[in-house]
Amino acid sequence: MSEANALYRVQFICHSERYEVYVREVNQGQLFGFIEIANFVWDNHTALIVDPSHEKLKSEFADVNRTLIPMHQVLRIDQVRKQGAARITELGSNVASFPGPIYTKKP
Repeated sequence: MSEANALYRVQFICHSERYEVYVREVNQGQLFGFIEIANFVWDNHTALIVDPSHEKLKSEFADVNRTLIPMHQVLRIDQVRKQGAARITELGSNVASFPGPIYTKKP
C-alpha cells in the first residue's frame, strides 16, 4: 500500500464515548499536544440497515476538513488495508479519562 493511498483507523475519546473514524491523513498538529486528522472516509451504505452511530459521526464531521484531537485522548492509530464502519461506542463505568483534574471543589 503506497503512502498516498494509506488508510488509518483512529480511535479517540470524546465526551465519555469512544470514536472510531477512518481517515487518509494523520499528522502531528501544529498546536503542541494535538494530533491532526483529515480526509475522512465514510462507508457508503448499500444495505437497508443503517447504523445510527455511523450516521451521527457522519453528520458531526460533515463540514470538517481537518480536526485536532488532544494527544491524551487518542487511544490508538492503525494503518489498515480495508475500511470498516465508523462508530461511536459508550465507555464502560470502569474507564476514566487521563489525566483527570487534580483538585476538588470546595463546598
